Amino acid sequence: MDYQETLDFLYSKLPVFQNIGARAFKPGLRTTQELCKSLGDPQTKYPTIHVGGTNGKGSTSHMLAAVLQQAGYKVGLYTSPHLKDFRERIRINGECVTEQFVIRFTDDIKSNIDRLCPSFFEVTVAMAFSYFAEQHVDVAVIEVGMGGRLDSTNIITPVVSVITNVSLDHTQYLGSTLAAIAGEKAGIIKNNVPVVISEFQEDGVSDVFINRADALQAPLYFGEREFVVEKSELAGGKLHVRLKSADEGASQCLRLDLTGSYQIKNLAGVLTTLRVLNAKGFSISQEAISSALSAVVRLTGLKGRWQQLGTEPSVFCDTAHNIGGLENTIRQFQSLPHAKIRFVIGFVKDKDISAMLALFPKKATYYFCAPSNLRALNAAELKETAASFGLIGNYYSDVNEALKAALQASSKEDIIYVGGSTFVVADLDQL
Repeated sequence: MDYQETLDFLYSKLPVFQNIGARAFKPGLRTTQELCKSLGDPQTKYPTIHVGGTNGKGSTSHMLAAVLQQAGYKVGLYTSPHLKDFRERIRINGECVTEQFVIRFTDDIKSNIDRLCPSFFEVTVAMAFSYFAEQHVDVAVIEVGMGGRLDSTNIITPVVSVITNVSLDHTQYLGSTLAAIAGEKAGIIKNNVPVVISEFQEDGVSDVFINRADALQAPLYFGEREFVVEKSELAGGKLHVRLKSADEGASQCLRLDLTGSYQIKNLAGVLTTLRVLNAKGFSISQEAISSALSAVVRLTGLKGRWQQLGTEPSVFCDTAHNIGGLENTIRQFQSLPHAKIRFVIGFVKDKDISAMLALFPKKATYYFCAPSNLRALNAAELKETAASFGLIGNYYSDVNEALKAALQASSKEDIIYVGGSTFVVADLDQL
């Protein structure tokens, strides 16, 4: 098989959550454990950092990988889903896994696919672990797919675990309350392994992490208590953040190329994690931290996080796809200077659409679309539902047609937001 034939085989043979949702959801670790055992347990060959949470785990993973890379380490990075190319899921120092490895790995495990009937995600996790071992990485940053306790990535014993935050998402799988979801996220906390929680949250969320860490004798750190943000502002295309360590008097200033306002909370978790890594024998200088955080996109290839696609009118896209994420991005978007506001949005149908639509402003023009995904919510149906929330606009065949219409109707002073679903952003031609 060539590369495209290999991808076709993986997508057709294995249940893919991003396409079919619940029917591909396969909680539990046994299949991944068996698959990796047949491969010689590659996940044990190098130290790992495990990153979970509802929002910000992708950005956090990329920031950690960028800093470690800048500090001189050979860094594996596993994230999901991909936006444009399957190979984005598996990177080393920003370079995607080779097509030849994908072909060879898939061919080698066909008998195990027949024997174990793994999901698409289980195979990609094993593929990443194997690639990182074969390439002799110094460390790998592993992003949780969904939840934590039963996520396929949770067969690792990391040097540090990171949980960004908890918001209502995937409630049909993880629970209907923040505390229940926190319980699933807390499943990545391991015996005697330090855990960093980026944000301190009420509603019993932080208590879940505190109790779990205490039971497992895992040292626990809350990022926003370790590092206090004194000031942040956008200037020169960077997010300038002044913050100080809670146990040190001097402030430090960092310039982030990830300019979404929500990155401030991720940053505290990242800096705390780096401090833990240094205490565990890593050598990460302040210079490496500063230079890497100003160039995460270049170093890792991250896309779709508060990414500006155009000016006059200003066009931004973001992969925020749940209540917590959209609250932040919509707030930041509305704060931009503007004449008129325009939203190009689409969703998948197994999300709580009503709760998300309630976040959008009525004084805006809407361009509804559907992602090219089997779980997509029909654009005409979205238009009808949105109208009941006072969100008025037309629907289009896809995100590119919707954006084209928004651009044609805009003045130079207008602003346009593209998002609602990761898969809507992935469909953008200009991404």
